[in-house]
Amino acid sequence: MSTTPRRLVLLGATGSIGTQSLEVLTRYPDIARVSGLAVGGSRPELVTEQVLAHRPEHLVVAAPERAEAVERAVGAACAAAHVAPPALDAGAEAVVALAGSLGDGDVVLNAVTGSVGLLPTLAALASGARLALANKESLVVGGSLVTEAARPGQILPVDSEHTAIAQALAGVRPDQVDHLVVTASGGPFRGRTRDQLAAVTPEQALAHPTWAMGRVITTNSATLVNKALEVIEACFQFDLPEDRIEVVVHPQSIVHSMVTLVDGSTIAQASPPDMRHAIGWALAHPEKLSGLARPLDFRQAQSWTFEPVDEQTFPAIGIARAAHREGGGAMAAYNAANEEAVDAFFAGHLSFLGITELIRAVLADPRRPRAERADGVDGLLHVEAWAREAAHALIAAREG
Repeated sequence: MSTTPRRLVLLGATGSIGTQSLEVLTRYPDIARVSGLAVGGSRPELVTEQVLAHRPEHLVVAAPERAEAVERAVGAACAAAHVAPPALDAGAEAVVALAGSLGDGDVVLNAVTGSVGLLPTLAALASGARLALANKESLVVGGSLVTEAARPGQILPVDSEHTAIAQALAGVRPDQVDHLVVTASGGPFRGRTRDQLAAVTPEQALAHPTWAMGRVITTNSATLVNKALEVIEACFQFDLPEDRIEVVVHPQSIVHSMVTLVDGSTIAQASPPDMRHAIGWALAHPEKLSGLARPLDFRQAQSWTFEPVDEQTFPAIGIARAAHREGGGAMAAYNAANEEAVDAFFAGHLSFLGITELIRAVLADPRRPRAERADGVDGLLHVEAWAREAAHALIAAREG
């Protein structure tokens, strides 16, 4: 490993992936030196702790209305510790600028949730820095715009499934791959019928059996929208059509994904469910961090099970496959509708089953605009804005 740590910009520092990434860096300080942090701003105390522990030169608060509270908290803590505070900026444009502030040999870890991560992803790629990508929406919404902006190997996934696939593909030629198998825990409602899901509450949706994640991703895991997004992400990350990416329910979350080769053999990556594996893999690549997380203990009796997805009860994956085949920004509409649906579910304006019903309804609207390749990012953002407005109108009509 290099004796000179890379510079690192971490977007979404106070989220689940962001906090775990900083924990990894605390244990392995030779991986990278934190140059900048971007935060939402809702947790000033945590931001203060991160600033004191990692001493970034730059701090960006994505929500301008929260910047003053963060600045006060960070400023007071730095003064008490007799250290200089980081340069602070605020707003979405400042996040994009921070993402593009590094260069070759450095790393941007995009752990922002949602499609707001797209523009920072493109800025990071344009800078030449390695992109450790935990923001799956960048590829889901941006698709080929993102992959065409990247050099070979510039994007490294920070995701248990896609990291597993990348490791399983090491040394495998593209023509040797038959298909990918993405595993899913099944979420908290595995085995339930649609009737049993009709009265699901937000609290129940957040009770994931395996992973500790933020509100949006945990809810997406409960609806299987998260798995749908991962299928589309894999299409672009590994340059395969969606019909060569299968999904299988694996409740133990030990086998994180698999690659089946043309000779009928399958390579699986297995480890206890711990996001530090994926984070450490992307940050230290191509090195391995000794003792990063506990390994499996094969001396202990254990069983791993696999079962098909119930796509009648959980239609999100099928809807996403159809949107991906259609193209023209359909996945941008899918993702935007889902983000609005999740917010409405937590606000009490939409049922749990209504989340995927709303996505389907937005995609089925004959007025939905298409984004052509020549439209670029602006075209995708136009489709996304339309989808959010359409989702709001449908939610209001359901309540009326």
